[in-house]
Amino acid sequence: MPGFFVPRAFRNNRPVAAFPKLDRVPCAKRRACANAWERDVTRQKDGDRNLVRAAMRAPYLERAEEHDLAVRWKKGRDQQALHEITIAHMRLVISMAAKFRHFGLSTGDLIQEGHVGLLEAAARFEPDRDIRFSTYATWWIRASMQDYVLRNWSIVRGGTSSTQKALFFNLRRLRARLSQGSETLTSLAIRKEISLALGVSEDDVALMDSRLSGGDTSLNAPLTGGETGSTAERSDFLVADSPLPDEVVEELIDEERRSVWLQGALEVLNEREAMIISRRRLREEGATLEELGGALGISKERVRQIETRALEKLKHELVRQVPGIARPTT
Repeated sequence: MPGFFVPRAFRNNRPVAAFPKLDRVPCAKRRACANAWERDVTRQKDGDRNLVRAAMRAPYLERAEEHDLAVRWKKGRDQQALHEITIAHMRLVISMAAKFRHFGLSTGDLIQEGHVGLLEAAARFEPDRDIRFSTYATWWIRASMQDYVLRNWSIVRGGTSSTQKALFFNLRRLRARLSQGSETLTSLAIRKEISLALGVSEDDVALMDSRLSGGDTSLNAPLTGGETGSTAERSDFLVADSPLPDEVVEELIDEERRSVWLQGALEVLNEREAMIISRRRLREEGATLEELGGALGISKERVRQIETRALEKLKHELVRQVPGIARPTT
């Protein structure tokens, strides 16, 4: 059997399971795959460095020059003007990306998302307003990065409302500031101060704090501790709300049996009684007494009397067919 090779980059940075059927690939092909992946990572890092260098070398724009470029892009869709505006403000994107590094996401990806926000700002910017483009673009860059963090920080999407988003991005900062104050506050007091500062409930603060303090855990992860060599996973201990297979089969059999009993009991009713029972009791939306009275040409009180008599006849017939169906009265 040919040997197998697990490269260092795979062991430290990326699980082997990320490559389909990689454990069944011969050694030479696995080494080639590892080298190709490492080259891609190196190329991406080099691209990020080149982008940073290009952004830092880009000249600053004077107010008049910035206005002229914005007008050329807004009115004439001059791509060169758009390029000059965006490259001059990429240092702003890089600076803001550094503020989101503690979420554990790639800086290069954050810069790319910030660049998307920068382009969105350029598309919406109105040069005739007395405002610098950097001031206007800051909001769009931050919003784009925040949305990227919320989509990729965890498998479970968080921050779906404006208050939750504010809590997600400000909880750690506020907690650190309160913890470093002159007064020693308990965790409950800190939670209360944060809830007052952000206008959210203390329960929301506690829930977000628990989410930020722990990462995602796979349900297929093996349980630690216990017997050596145990293959138990977390998913093995989840409680299912759905009924057991034998209970499902039992319910289907009982439902079919009850249907047969009911069809046999309906044969003792006359045509009018059967019609009233069918339309009043055997449909998703039963007909009203008034509707049936109009269809039969009788009063709704008469319909009620016929229905009551038909139900009594059905009850006696079902008890006769299945003696055990009668419930004892208390």
